[in-house]
Parts: sequence; C-alpha cells; structure tokens
Amino acid sequence: MDKTKSIFELFFYLKSYLWDICQAIMGRDTVNRFDRIVSILVQLQSKRIVKAQELADRFEVSLRTIYRDIRTLEASGVPIISEAGVGYSIMEGYRLPPVMFTREEAGSFVAAEKLMQKFVDKSLGSYHQSAMFKLKAVLRGSEKDWITALESQISVDPSQQLFNEDLPNALEILFESIAEKKQVYLRYHSMQSEQPSDRHIEPVGLFHENNFWYVLGYCHYRTDYRQFRTDRMLGIARTALSFTAEHGSLDEHLSKDHNVQKTKVRILVDKNIARFINGDRKHYGFISEKVRGNQVEMTFMTSNVEHGFPRWYLMFGDYAEIIEPEGLKHRVRAILEKTASKL
Repeated sequence: MDKTKSIFELFFYLKSYLWDICQAIMGRDTVNRFDRIVSILVQLQSKRIVKAQELADRFEVSLRTIYRDIRTLEASGVPIISEAGVGYSIMEGYRLPPVMFTREEAGSFVAAEKLMQKFVDKSLGSYHQSAMFKLKAVLRGSEKDWITALESQISVDPSQQLFNEDLPNALEILFESIAEKKQVYLRYHSMQSEQPSDRHIEPVGLFHENNFWYVLGYCHYRTDYRQFRTDRMLGIARTALSFTAEHGSLDEHLSKDHNVQKTKVRILVDKNIARFINGDRKHYGFISEKVRGNQVEMTFMTSNVEHGFPRWYLMFGDYAEIIEPEGLKHRVRAILEKTASKL
C-alpha cells in the first residue's frame, strides 16, 4: 500500500506536466481520458457511494466508458469496492493527495467565497472561510496570485436580509437536523399572523428563491408540510426528538407544489420595459411570450393571483395591460384604491 501511495502522490503532483506530454504525443482524446480518470478518482473520494450513472452523466460518456475507466483505476492499484446495483466506493482509510486545481477552478473559489459571506449565516460563513484557507494552501503560486488579484475586485450585495442577525447559526442547526433526522424548535413569525408562534418541525430541505432562504419541513403545529423563511425565524434550537416519518426528497415536495391549481394570466407589456422584468418573471409562472408591435404579450400560469402576482405587476403596471383574467384586473384595482385612500 505504501508503494502504491507513493506512486500516486507522484502521479498527482506531476499531473500538469503529464498533461502537456499527453497532449503533445498522444492527442486530445487520450488527454481527455486521462483527466476524466483523475476526476473520477477525486469524485470517488468525495462521498461514500458513487453510482456509475452519476459519473456517466457528469462526464457525458456511456456507462461502458465508465466501467473501462474504473478497471483502469483498479489496475493501477486503487482499492475500489463495487456492488451491483449500488455503486462504487474506495476502501475505508485509503486516501490520496488532492489533484492540483486549475486556474479556472481556483477563480471559482473567489465567487463561492463572496457568495458564502453574504448568502449564509455567520456560523457557516466562518466554517467556509476556514475551508478556503485550506484550499488556497494547496494552490500553486501563480493560482494564489490570480486569486489575490480577484478577491478585492468582486463584491456581492443581496437586496434582502436573508437571516435574523440574532440567529448566527440557523443554517448550521438546520443542516444538522436534516443529516441526523432530528426535529428543530422554531420561534416563527409568519406573514399571516400578528404574533409569533412556537413550532417543532422536521426539516426536509432548504432552497433559495426570490432572494430568500426557505426551509421546507413537516410542521407538528400545523400537522402538514410548510415553508419557513429564514429571516422570519425569531428563535431556533436543536432537540433530541427524532423524525416521526420518512419525508422523501426536497425535489419531490417542490414538484408537488407545482401541481397546485394555477390561473392563466396574459398581459401586454411595453417592449422597452419588458426586457427589464425578464429576470423576475420566471418566479411568477412565466410560460411564453409573443411580440405584438411595440408590445410583448406574456403568458403565465400562477398560483398566487391574489397577492404575489398583482403586487409584482404594479411595479411596471403603468407600462402594461392585463388581457386576462378579469379577476386579476379587479384585484389590482382594489389594491390601487386602498393605496389611494391612504394618501
């Protein structure tokens, strides 16, 4: 094992040099396969079980190609364990030095670091900062200089407050809860209630949408699945209570939300204004558009024709017209009349 490890240490640290040789002598296809095999080895070390189809999808090759690459790694002395119908894993305790990062990969760390500083809570942000020091420590000198040149020139400023500043470890607790299947206590102030309430939830997953972080979980207070905005959490704490059921994946639950009854909406928007709302419209069920002279006809399927859609429409309503439904026209008119009465 020591001999094999020494061989692979040399193999990894000479990767850039071998790349140049392969490209010059054996052609692009050989270089691609060499790089893919190294990447497969790195991915095998990243989690306990890796499925062949997962590798095939990532590298856009056939399963047959993945099987061949795995055999190459095995022939090189990597102790790979394969289970039919399950996937591949590397023998416990076997680890190799990480492959050197490319300049482009190193540059992606800068964007990730800036996003982590602004889009996660203080606790996870500090963990990521520590991890970044370790990542930067293995970079070559030129990549370190490249990152240093970028770091002070990139800024991220979210338009909304994503977390309650009094809860610096909210995401950390939620991550633990999901991984360990333990309930979480929440002190939560929903938009529909004047007073906050105490909840025990079983978090299914977290997602970021419309500039906010949401937790989707089973709420014992409501005895149903609910979404909770992290900025509306007033208190959070770990508990020793286990989940009462298996909840499935986050994608399964979100796809169920997409099956709720929706209303077809068609609006006409001034062409000069339409391009400025392209980024937001997908959050309101945008389906298609047609150019009609100086206007753009947009079609939506929305589940929130009472609050979300009409209030978004009012942001550019003086440059737009509602074609259908009539109910949306009445709702927008009611909001405007109520606003005017308070002026």
